[in-house]
Amino acid sequence: MNKTIFYFHGFMSSAESSKAQTFKKFIKDNFPDTKLIIPNIADKFSEAVPQLNKLVSEDLSEGKSFMGSSLGGFFATYFAELYRQKAIVINPAINPSEGLKEYIGVNENYSNGSKFELTNKDIEKLKEIEISRIKNPSNYLLLTESGDEVLDYIDAISFYNGGYIDVKFGGNHSYASFSEKLGTIKNFLNL
Repeated sequence: MNKTIFYFHGFMSSAESSKAQTFKKFIKDNFPDTKLIIPNIADKFSEAVPQLNKLVSEDLSEGKSFMGSSLGGFFATYFAELYRQKAIVINPAINPSEGLKEYIGVNENYSNGSKFELTNKDIEKLKEIEISRIKNPSNYLLLTESGDEVLDYIDAISFYNGGYIDVKFGGNHSYASFSEKLGTIKNFLNL
């Protein structure tokens, strides 16, 4: 097994999210030799960034690919740039430190109910890994829906300009058409 895909869920979500579970089943049923890693990402960014850096750096696979939704798409972009590998980004957050400042204070994870406090240190940790421009647009597949009520899909189209861009009109932030895109993802990653 020399191919690993890392799937990163969004902010205040978990590895049990519907997209993560749909993708897990798809890989298990069709590509049993592909290793899929779906971590439960720490809610605090000051913990999440080192957690993911350690996880990815310890994987010894010859080929790594990254995939993520919302904030997970931001993380997937960071690692795709760092390792010069492919990434699928789903309604991704683009350099989210500014927008996430509104969550400074105590929050509750929607998925598991755990409470956590975000501080300025957490925002700074995200800011440290923000990227002003992607170096190799052809390494990216952007899956976005125009009906995303959280993030402006036009920002994503602009940021990933030159990459493979798939816009579905309508939908929402959770990317309702995910199951329809599994074939597109398979082709992009050469599974």
